[in-house]
Amino acid sequence: MRQKIEYIHQNPVKRGYVDQAEHWRYSSARDYAGTEGLLAVDKLW
Repeated sequence: MRQKIEYIHQNPVKRGYVDQAEHWRYSSARDYAGTEGLLAVDKLW
């Protein structure tokens, strides 16, 4: 699961849209980094 989440978070970085996954507005990477995202994310899995 962790591998899949990391893969999804890194897609905008690999495509060159942002320098860091947390900078992508629509990514849950923001929540995992401690910044509030657009939607609430349940991180207990």
